[in-house]
Amino acid sequence: MVFRKMTMNHERGLCLRPAGVLVGEANKYESHVMLRRGEHVMNCKSLMSLLAFPVCPGDEIRIECDGPDEEQALAGVTAYLAGLGRTGVE
Repeated sequence: MVFRKMTMNHERGLCLRPAGVLVGEANKYESHVMLRRGEHVMNCKSLMSLLAFPVCPGDEIRIECDGPDEEQALAGVTAYLAGLGRTGVE
């Protein structure tokens, strides 16, 4: 498993449209792609999962990928989220 921590700085957080694009990005990979915010864990391949626990501007998130193409999945999802706005990556 690989992971990366980020701070969500997009002005609207992870709302419907960006969440839908994130689902499309995550579904390009065979690996499990999860987003963790506090105690909440969301499946990035499920729009309903992402919208169940909103990610707001300033929230610390952790992207976790586990599977055969986990490195590529992490790079793709991180690149997408970083492109949403002024997102800081650790």
